[in-house]
Amino acid sequence: NVDLVEITAYSDDDAYAIFETTNDRGLSLSPTEMLKGYLLSKIDDPELKQKANELWRARLFQFLEMEEPEADFFKAWLRSQYADTIRERKKGAINKDFERLGTSYHKWVQDKCTHIGLKTSQDFYHFVNGLFNHYSEQYLRLCKAATELTPGLEYVYYNAYNDFTLQDPLILAAIRPEDDMATVDKKMRLVAGYLDIFIVRRIVNFRTLGYSSIVYTMFNLMKEIRGLDVPGLVQFLKSKVEEMEESFDGVEHLYMHQQNRYRLHLLLARITHHIEKECSIESSFLTYVSRDIKKPFEIEHIWADKYAEHTEEFDHPEEFNEYRNRIGGLILLPRGFNQSLGDKSYKGKLDAYFGQNMLAKTLHPRCYENNPSFLDYVDRSGLPFKPYPTEFTKASLAERQKLYQHICEEIWSPERFDREL
Repeated sequence: NVDLVEITAYSDDDAYAIFETTNDRGLSLSPTEMLKGYLLSKIDDPELKQKANELWRARLFQFLEMEEPEADFFKAWLRSQYADTIRERKKGAINKDFERLGTSYHKWVQDKCTHIGLKTSQDFYHFVNGLFNHYSEQYLRLCKAATELTPGLEYVYYNAYNDFTLQDPLILAAIRPEDDMATVDKKMRLVAGYLDIFIVRRIVNFRTLGYSSIVYTMFNLMKEIRGLDVPGLVQFLKSKVEEMEESFDGVEHLYMHQQNRYRLHLLLARITHHIEKECSIESSFLTYVSRDIKKPFEIEHIWADKYAEHTEEFDHPEEFNEYRNRIGGLILLPRGFNQSLGDKSYKGKLDAYFGQNMLAKTLHPRCYENNPSFLDYVDRSGLPFKPYPTEFTKASLAERQKLYQHICEEIWSPERFDREL
């Protein structure tokens, strides 16, 4: 009970028109399949068409193996290189390049083929075997770096851990087709490094990272960095950091609440990991953030939840609770150990802190004795570390808060850009 219908096409254009028309009558193909059909139909040479087809299939198989949706790549790639317009932020505005490439990128390429340089058969072949090949390879590297902490691409991982979804098109925007791997890696570090600063500055100033609130800013940034060389990218990103409205002065009043607990845990993990690296101590960021280890790290309040012990410094429980949750009064400890301390006083917990990570150790006076690697770091950095041997007061917490601010300024310094020159 099967009818076979022969349809004769006398040119590749006719064949693609038939392909697209009949596709609308049955089970719809994906935008990726539709884009492939269109691009290959424009390559005249049968051998080149076969090469393009084999590359396309092999690369999409890699996406499948890595469990990465290929549609996300096409959106990121095409937006990064070709999106010049975005929908205006007003009622009744129509979708522009950025939005159309997010929903129907195959149709957008057809409509804009001349605009993006697709005119001859050779142009279409280069689009697949040159541009698609180059950018999909870099995209897959970004996907791996976002899920596995990769030496040299750590910022990519940190940004992904903060659920920053616009990272890929921004990084791809700076990459040129002719860039070698060393140049690509530098550009990845530069753009991801800038985004790392942007993200953390917003976090410490209680600014949202929601997609709708930053997409317009990120779109303009994407256009501004498109195709820059490394020196130009360094200069531009440093200037963008200088222009940022938010600074690390926000750490002075940073406190933990229900909505930012996850992000402050990441921030404390970065601070702890940084100090230990600077002191030449073996350290792993993943250890401090992983939920899969036997005793994952949790946020520890230096003050027990006992307002009655702080009435001399606070007039109301609400003021005490707000201060208790400030980041200067927080450290990371392993689950179980954290719970075993219970509601002990600061003095009762201090010796236990000395047996933990470097950030916790710095509260104890013994950390400042016979500890040359740490003391060398203190001298080298000029950071205001100090011990609190008997009590941890409101003033102590304020001092500790300022210390954390200075550590943040060191970790997220724009000097990171100069290292790529």
